Amino acid sequence: MNRPLVSPKPLTGRTVLFVLIGFFGVVFGVNFLLMKLAIDTLPGTEVDSAYSASLGYEKEIAAARDQNTRNWRVDAHIQRGPEGGATLQVEARDNGGALLSGLKFQGRLERPTDRRADRPVELGEVGRGIYRGSAPLVAPGQWDLVLEGDAAGQRMFLSKNRVLLN
Repeated sequence: MNRPLVSPKPLTGRTVLFVLIGFFGVVFGVNFLLMKLAIDTLPGTEVDSAYSASLGYEKEIAAARDQNTRNWRVDAHIQRGPEGGATLQVEARDNGGALLSGLKFQGRLERPTDRRADRPVELGEVGRGIYRGSAPLVAPGQWDLVLEGDAAGQRMFLSKNRVLLN
């Protein structure tokens, strides 16, 4: 003879309420945790204030026109060493092909996806028109190489190029 199975504890409204509260509590807790992790790992924005950046836009356009008028040729070569450091060499020539001396070049290796990984490269003139510098601990992958050349406190040259370092 088969007896029907009888549950030792009947399912009550209170039990269903606690199960639902527990279920949605876990769902909200996991969502909150994932939101917190996503916000904490956000690399940031390109500019802090779009309004401030827009105010300087006309100056950037004028500086770019002046740079095109000068028609300088600036060649950069970057190489990543086996220990993880990167060496950057820049050769600057004027419109006539003569080497440009006395400029102050600065370089930056910027990660396209995370500006927290950006690395400055201090460049010094090692020969007439040749500037060299290095950055320690540069990870392999894609970087944006930003070069700025100043003369007498005024920016004379700016370029940004994507490079792949192995």
